Amino acid sequence: MQITPGALLQTIDSPADLKKLPREKLHQLCDELRQYIIDVVSVHGGHFGASLGVVELTTALHYVYNTPYDQLVWDVGHQAYGHKILTGRRDVFTSNRKYKGISGFPKRSESEYDTFGVGHSSTSISGALGMALAAKHKGEKDRKVVAVIGDGSMTAGLAFEGMNHAGVSDTDLLIILNDNGIGIDPNVGALKEYLTDITTSPTYNKVKDDVWKLMGKLPVGKNFTRAMAHKLAEGMKGMVSSSANLFEALKLRYFGPIDGHNVAKLVDTLRDLREIPGPKILHIITTKGKGYALAEKDQTKWHAPGLFDKVTGEIRKKHFELPQPPKYQDVFGHTIIELAEQNPLIFGITPAMPSGSSLKFMMEKMPDRAIDVGIAEQHAVTLSAGMATQGLKVYCNIYSSFMQRAFDSVVHDVAIQKLPVIFCLDRAGLVGDDGPTHHGCYDIAYFRCIPHMVISAPMNESELRNLMYTAQLDSMQSPLVIRYPRGEGVMADWKTPMKEIKIGTGRKLRDGEEVAILSLGHPGNFAAAAIRELKTEGLNPGHYDMRFAKPLDEELLHEACRNYPRLVTVEDGTVEGGFGSAVLEFMNRHGYKNEVRILGIPDRLVEHGTPKELQRECGYDAEGIADTIREMMKEKVKVSSLLG
Repeated sequence: MQITPGALLQTIDSPADLKKLPREKLHQLCDELRQYIIDVVSVHGGHFGASLGVVELTTALHYVYNTPYDQLVWDVGHQAYGHKILTGRRDVFTSNRKYKGISGFPKRSESEYDTFGVGHSSTSISGALGMALAAKHKGEKDRKVVAVIGDGSMTAGLAFEGMNHAGVSDTDLLIILNDNGIGIDPNVGALKEYLTDITTSPTYNKVKDDVWKLMGKLPVGKNFTRAMAHKLAEGMKGMVSSSANLFEALKLRYFGPIDGHNVAKLVDTLRDLREIPGPKILHIITTKGKGYALAEKDQTKWHAPGLFDKVTGEIRKKHFELPQPPKYQDVFGHTIIELAEQNPLIFGITPAMPSGSSLKFMMEKMPDRAIDVGIAEQHAVTLSAGMATQGLKVYCNIYSSFMQRAFDSVVHDVAIQKLPVIFCLDRAGLVGDDGPTHHGCYDIAYFRCIPHMVISAPMNESELRNLMYTAQLDSMQSPLVIRYPRGEGVMADWKTPMKEIKIGTGRKLRDGEEVAILSLGHPGNFAAAAIRELKTEGLNPGHYDMRFAKPLDEELLHEACRNYPRLVTVEDGTVEGGFGSAVLEFMNRHGYKNEVRILGIPDRLVEHGTPKELQRECGYDAEGIADTIREMMKEKVKVSSLLG
């Protein structure tokens, strides 16, 4: 389906073209840009509401600033679709987040306008400050740096660390706080309340309007000195009393809040701020999903809705005749409620992902025992550790790639104290369209090196339930990782009775000849499919579901090493330091010389695409496993073919 942008948008191939437009044409361009995003995402998928909310801001930034010489840094990147379209990628935007297409996030290797690669939240201020310091060091006094960050991303410690430094940096940095009250789920915490107070205070807004009118009359250029700017800031601080205290206390001159959907006002404001030196923050108010009524009304649902009818708003879903397996995240979400109903010590914690992790079910049914801490992964881990010291059974549910941000907290606050926190790592393995910033490649490797850690991975929904049940037993006195992938499992009838699994024990699924597959987690299903195919060719691999990367089931490994001269390990984590490496270490300790192939995520960045496409590329899907075994057994295959 061909999607044609509006007549004005068709003329914009770069910000240089945008700057040629008269100011009164910007409103039309914003309408066309918003409609083009709606047209493309409805047919091709992608993130939705976030980019609609910053159409005017995106247009104004590229209209006022000299990008890419002036550095524009987005936070997270969900909102950068308009930025991509205006910076030369309009005609390839339909390939967004598709295999071999453009990335769904800003990416330095993709465009000079993408100044900083982003995917996780709260990095923009620190990254932009680094650029501003570099410009200062190189004497580039005319170069401006802008960071755009959402109010949800502001809850992370990294954002505060960046602001704390920026305030005393003497750099020409502008931070734009895009305040829409929601990330993927509604924002939580004291900062949300603080920003609400600023935006709803009648006294503050009257003072703000008066000060802003005064700003329009101030001289700019060489006569507008740093001292004058400082006096203005001090005067504003006095007039607004406590409203801007947080940012003023960090020595950031605070301006706003202003309407983030008034493109003319944004252009005028940014032009004024461009001439004011020093670190400053502009607070704008926007609506996520702006311009698409359904997305404005239900912003969580329309964060990334998939394909939909842009006229009716009907989200297109796959239709199946037979019952389908649930998503692993939903199995977690329903199972934790079952367990919590039996055990009053169970709590659930998530850093801003109640919908993505399905902890939302527990938050609805047991709001006093399920906590969303906002975008604050380190806090989520250390909070869980504190609760565990008091005997609570805490399921800390974090995406695998987001857990990377809390590594020190896991070591310092959980492992060293040997606290039995339960880490449920959603989105382990290759997650698909979001690409390398979101792939859960590294958790096996980075957890395996930590003393006291137990690392497990269920092959199916029943195994996930059993591991969750085991985790809350009093006998569990060490931190436990349960990692599972994004998407559906394999069991339509998944609500099985739960039973304890002895830590460090796997399962022998089938005996075989010559070669055995040692699988960890969900890829065991790929191995089972490969075995079914290979049996038709006269090959008969054995199969062990190892369940634990640490501690390993050494009894099963001894059996496999003694009975099979060839072994294939399969995992959906990095092959460097992962489960396969653990098996090799075991074999080395015990003097085994079996031929071993390690299948998993290779030692390189894997780009975006569907999980199936990426698993095929990495060679650990059913076809890749079968090909590996054929290659290992090629002499037997050759003999079998000769015998007819």
